[in-house]
Amino acid sequence: MTHTPTDQPTRRASGAVVPVLAFAGIVVAVMQTLLVPVIKDLPQLLGTAPSNATWVLTSTLLSGAVATPIMGRLGDLYGKRRLLILSLAVMVVGALVSALTSDLLTMIAGRTLQGFAMGAIPLGIGLMRDMLPREKLGSAMALMSSSIGVGGGLALPLAALIAQHADWHALFYGAAGIGALAIALTLLVVPESPARAEGTFDVLGAIGLSIGLVLFLLPITKGSDWGWSSGTTLGLFAASAVVLLLWGVMELRVKAPLVDLRTTARPAVLFTNLASIMVGVSFYVVSLVLPQLLQLPKATGYGLGQSMVVAGLLVAPLGLTMMFTAPVYARLSAKYGPKFTLILGMLIIAIGYGAGLGLMSAAWQSLVIAVVLGAGIGLAYSSLPALIVGAVPASETGAANGLNTLMRSIGTSVSSAVIGMVLANTANNVGGVAVPTMHGFRVSFLIATGAVAVGLLMALFLPKPNRAPQLRASSEEEAGIERADEVLRGFRGRVLDSAGTPVPRAKVTLIDRRGRQAGATLSGDDGTYVLTVPAQGAYVLAARATGHGPLASSATHAGDDRAIDLDLALPGETVTA
Repeated sequence: MTHTPTDQPTRRASGAVVPVLAFAGIVVAVMQTLLVPVIKDLPQLLGTAPSNATWVLTSTLLSGAVATPIMGRLGDLYGKRRLLILSLAVMVVGALVSALTSDLLTMIAGRTLQGFAMGAIPLGIGLMRDMLPREKLGSAMALMSSSIGVGGGLALPLAALIAQHADWHALFYGAAGIGALAIALTLLVVPESPARAEGTFDVLGAIGLSIGLVLFLLPITKGSDWGWSSGTTLGLFAASAVVLLLWGVMELRVKAPLVDLRTTARPAVLFTNLASIMVGVSFYVVSLVLPQLLQLPKATGYGLGQSMVVAGLLVAPLGLTMMFTAPVYARLSAKYGPKFTLILGMLIIAIGYGAGLGLMSAAWQSLVIAVVLGAGIGLAYSSLPALIVGAVPASETGAANGLNTLMRSIGTSVSSAVIGMVLANTANNVGGVAVPTMHGFRVSFLIATGAVAVGLLMALFLPKPNRAPQLRASSEEEAGIERADEVLRGFRGRVLDSAGTPVPRAKVTLIDRRGRQAGATLSGDDGTYVLTVPAQGAYVLAARATGHGPLASSATHAGDDRAIDLDLALPGETVTA
């Protein structure tokens, strides 16, 4: 699978690209926590039973899980900016549908459309990889990855304030408004990436994965209502196992699969995704526990008696700390690598939950827990896209990050189901109302700590990088050092035209002996390019630029410095080492 540019010239990415893409990610994340302040009132607001009202939340989760890998792959094929705008547009339509109804089925339809916007996260990360210079990429991807937590944390107090002082439908009008703003900013600021994956969209693979995910996530989210040992729950789990197994067999035989399982099976990708599930589990526990603890009346003996808005404000630093952790991650990752920052982040999460077991008796203690956990989750979330991007070809960036985002979503789904069951089974019945207990909160924190411990084990299995990292520089000086180091581990040279003049912004692609992309870059203003190689061996260097014919040159890398000029006037030139 190769990675080819479009025929249009590439626009330079402005300094506003990163904040605009991060804002789009925050907007998408808002959809996940938008209704948290009114969860307990949904049955009354929609005139339905509590078990039916939960579909308003479940539908968003399911559609987001399905859309994330699919939109990532479509972005690789047809343009990441185009699919990002489409994702946001579908979300705006869904928000307007929900804003105009109090009917359960129509509300579920609107919330399902809102869930499709989750694909914006991997699309944004892919755009950053394609457009940004190496020295800015690490912190930018960290911010984009953390936007999931930032949006969720900031949405809680704002949604609580709106729900407390206005009609609850105003939540959806607000969501539609910020979604429309994100679309406008993306159209104005973000250029389309020239990178494209060759091949066609795997329709059968998308259908198979969608069915398998729904069959798997449905019993996770509804197991507490149906009963974990019920025939429906067990039957759906069994059906999901069969469907996903058959889907995997089919994907291995497809020339251009939706998800390249061979790439996914690489240790660097596999253990990153497994660790992502555990980070997702730990992230959602604090979001479920702290708001309830803060809002329980003091008459319970352990509740902190705060209003909905105050509880949201005390939890909001979780997201804010995640956002401010992004530049810290960039510095640490530049020096020690994303594996180190992932492990450090999970250690901080474990410390936060461990300390939290004894810090539940005052509102200020909840603030401390939120800040510590925000720092740890921010470091962990920031590390994940760098680990994925560093382990997959550029043509699979969107799909691979989509799958990683899906793994995090699965983690939050499992967390929601397990913690919901724990809190329900440990609750006290007071006047016919189930009231969560301190014992349930502490058990939930212990589960989060256990999940982080498993994630740490997965992170320790991540292989050490065998070449200079592409995504770690956080300053011009460090980027220069990395570029100098990379010269010794790949190909470098200039792209020239028929007159020997350097060709700027030419697309140079490195293709391995299996015909798969092993790297890609754009030549600089002086026509120079630098490409690292994943391993010694034979490669083809392909170059292409607007107004010039394509060039393909054979090259072998034996671990030494290889300087190769690519003359676009000499297509078919063979270069040997």
